[in-house]
Amino acid sequence: MITTEEISQLNERFNASSTEDILGWAWDRFGTKAGIGTSFQGAGLVMMDLARLHKFAFPVFTIDTGLLFPETVALRQRLEQHFGHAIEPLFPDLNLEQQATANGPELWKHDPDLCCTIRKVVPLQNKLTDLGCWITGLRRQQSDTRTGIGIIELYVFDENTGRHIVKLNPMANWSRDGVWKYLHEHNIPYNPLHDQGYRSIGCQPCTNKEAAGENERAGRWTGFNKTECGIHTFMRKAT
Repeated sequence: MITTEEISQLNERFNASSTEDILGWAWDRFGTKAGIGTSFQGAGLVMMDLARLHKFAFPVFTIDTGLLFPETVALRQRLEQHFGHAIEPLFPDLNLEQQATANGPELWKHDPDLCCTIRKVVPLQNKLTDLGCWITGLRRQQSDTRTGIGIIELYVFDENTGRHIVKLNPMANWSRDGVWKYLHEHNIPYNPLHDQGYRSIGCQPCTNKEAAGENERAGRWTGFNKTECGIHTFMRKAT
């Protein structure tokens, strides 16, 4: 059982460590009970490549909401061929027709928080029951809500049982420019929508291009007081 004291010590250590060293720690500590969750943003692709290069055989998963851009859906197959392993898609319990029957049509237009909970948070919760460490591509530079993230964090996953889960953000210190330099230098497939002006890509109805000078996630949920889908906020940080 990892403690909050150990988390604090590791955070200090990891702030001066390379991403591959952080991933190596996760592999030594958790093995295949650590998994990379990715929506195929640039940082996640860099992590997948570093894991492959260093033979850290983490399972990789992605959430397929049924509302993704066709380019995003097609990218999963390209990445599986490039990296040589499967990427597990997580699907919501309700298809779009069932969701419309239960909550009204185009739920994302009037209650995007509920839509994200049904289509993203619940599938992730189900997946995390099998893991001890969730590895993400979060970066501090992405938005104001992410500037304070730790490289390693401890969360209460189940309030009833007190079960904890480690959340690892090995890319936290990377810049956007650094991510894209790596992708181009290593010829890693990426979403072609990035070349059309989309800097952060989520579900098609809730993703727009950002205006000049905005942070890279400003194009998400335009018109709503919403900056996160909920997968990074549904758990309580352990104290």
